[in-house]
Amino acid sequence: MQVADTHSSLKNFVVFEGIDGSGTTTQLAKLAETLTRRGIDFETTAEPTLRPEGQLIRRILKGEIDADPGTVAYLFATDRHQHLHGSKGILSALEKGSLVFCDRYILSSLAYQGITCGEELPKLLNSPFPRPGLTIYFRIDPEQSMERVLRRENLEIYEKLHMQQLVSTAYDRIIEEKRADGWKITVVEAGLSIEEVISQVQRIVGSHLGINLD
Repeated sequence: MQVADTHSSLKNFVVFEGIDGSGTTTQLAKLAETLTRRGIDFETTAEPTLRPEGQLIRRILKGEIDADPGTVAYLFATDRHQHLHGSKGILSALEKGSLVFCDRYILSSLAYQGITCGEELPKLLNSPFPRPGLTIYFRIDPEQSMERVLRRENLEIYEKLHMQQLVSTAYDRIIEEKRADGWKITVVEAGLSIEEVISQVQRIVGSHLGINLD
């Protein structure tokens, strides 16, 4: 049985992290195609979730609702708690033997909310949550990521170059801190071609889980 212990990791829980435009969503979809072809039992998910809490966050990120940065940090933590502990949540899926892959998790909150409302509140709110078995961080130059983001029809409130530069720097610092605390974090250079990144991701995930995804 998977236990939500902050001092241990959930091996079969893998998280993709990165600034906006780094390709986490694309790479998660590509990995899902490979896992499906292999007949492997897995689930993919993302934060903010599609639950009411997550939908409220998405409206804030789109600029439809004004909210204090601290409020946003609390909302992310609320959404994450239900995402983990809900009847159809991450821990439930892991207990049933499924692999779970998530687009964004704790590091995202520490980076984004840490910039907007200060580091202490996000650290406090996220301290009870268990660490993933593996985090893959998609590192990319913020200017290159924004070239991708600007192709989208609508931008979110964080999707500005100066914000992405701050978030990128915050991610680098947080990754060092978490690695020192025992987190397993692998960095992928996301500025490479999609095919090159796919190959790296499949190799990293396969090695971590002990399965061949080549």
